[in-house]
Amino acid sequence: MSDVIDAAVKALSEKIEGGIDGSVKFVIEGEGAVYLDEDGVRAGDDDADVTLSADLETFQAMLAGDVHPTAAFMTGKLTIDGDMGKAMKLGAAFG
Repeated sequence: MSDVIDAAVKALSEKIEGGIDGSVKFVIEGEGAVYLDEDGVRAGDDDADVTLSADLETFQAMLAGDVHPTAAFMTGKLTIDGDMGKAMKLGAAFG
C-alpha cells in the first residue's frame, strides 16, 4: 500500500468518526483507493454505492479545506459515479 493511501486512511478516519451509512470509495488517481462504510475507513477497492475520483493534488486540497468538494466537482477535478446523495454527505465531512 502506498504512503499516500495510508495517509488518506488516517486523515479520513479523523474526519469521519464512526463510519457512514452505505459505502463510498475514493479513488486517488495513480495511488489507489480508500473505502468508507459503517465499519470505518480502510484501503480498498471494493464495489461501493458511490465512487469519487480525483488526482492527488485535488484530494489533498479537499482534505486541507482549501478546495470544497462541490467546487472540485463543478470544475471537473472530482468525478462522481453512483449515489449522489451519499457523495453530498461525504462532502460535508470535508467542511
